This record gives sequence, C-alpha cells and structure tokens, in this order.
Amino acid sequence: MIEVIDYKAGNLTSVVKALNFLGAETHVTQSPDDVRNATKIVLPGVGHFRATQLLHDLQLTVATREAIANGVPFLGICVGLQWLYDGSTEADTTDGLGHFNATVERFPTHFQDAELKSPHVGWNSLEAIREDSRLLRGIAPGSFVYYTHSWRAPVSTDTAAATEYGGLFTAAVERNNVMGVQFHPEKSGETGLQILRNFLEL
Repeated sequence: MIEVIDYKAGNLTSVVKALNFLGAETHVTQSPDDVRNATKIVLPGVGHFRATQLLHDLQLTVATREAIANGVPFLGICVGLQWLYDGSTEADTTDGLGHFNATVERFPTHFQDAELKSPHVGWNSLEAIREDSRLLRGIAPGSFVYYTHSWRAPVSTDTAAATEYGGLFTAAVERNNVMGVQFHPEKSGETGLQILRNFLEL
C-alpha cells in the first residue's frame, strides 16, 4: 500500500488522482503505524514550511525515519522535498527530516543585476540529470516540468536533476530509497507521469 501523508497542506487530491490513474493503490493517512507498514510513502505539499510541524506533532517524522531505515521508498513533492533537508528559512523554528544536510532558502531578489520574480511559477526544464537516477529513468535533459515555489534547495552530490532560475537549484534529489522533486509531477504532463511511474515501479 502506498501511504500518502496528509499534513493539511494543499495538492493532496491531485497527487492521489495521478497515482491512482497509474494504477497505484493509495491510502491517505496521518497514522504513524500506517507509515511504518507502508510499501511506499509519498509526502505531497503546497504552502508554508511551518505546516510540516504537524509531522513532528503526530510522530510521523519518527515513523518516516523508521520506514526509510527499513528500505521503504519515499517521495517528497514540493514542500515534501524541502522537508527532507535540515530545515527552511521560511520557518526557522520548524525542523525538517534532516536526511539531506542543507537548509532550504528563498530565491534571491536579484540575479545578475536583474530583478528576479518570486515565486517561480510555470514550466522550466530539467538539466544535469544524473545517469544513475532511478526516479528520472527515461527522462531526457531539457524535459519541462511545472513549478510553483519561492524556496529552493541547493545543488549537492545528492541532486538528481537541477533547474536554472536565479542560479541552479535542486529540481530532484535522490539518495538510495529517499527521493524528492521540487516541481509538481502531477501537473507536469507525460514527463511527470513517467517520473511517478518510475517511483511506483521501484
């Protein structure tokens, strides 16, 4: 069973619909026991990083760590990706999962002497796709995906793909069974569906 964690952040329904369209059996949950017993875990989200405090309050952070340690594949989407890091400057008092050691930061107001609009909304391309990425298998560099966000994770050795906007940022992150995408695969056409399909086929 694919457990989709509900922490009262937006876009839950469209993610579930996309997974169901691909034939997945999904269950929306706030139960730590469901998360521990999942075959796969998806954490979607739109909105403020502070909303992820509910994951700590409901003991879902601990349950997620246990599931990941047992090899359960995990996919974070948008704020779900950001939660995989130590934290975000959007909510300094709310900790992330800390699986990836970095802090998510807001886009700069200016880049190369020009004003940079934030949030970053719309279609943009995936670049520097790692050849060993299982999540992005079959996705060609230059493929377009849909974004809407104001905060971003830095590029690191765990970055599976990057996107250029005010400098390069992590579009997808992947280390073993833990993966995340800053964009919305459920709104990214066939490219997004292929990424979700890759996750389901792990």
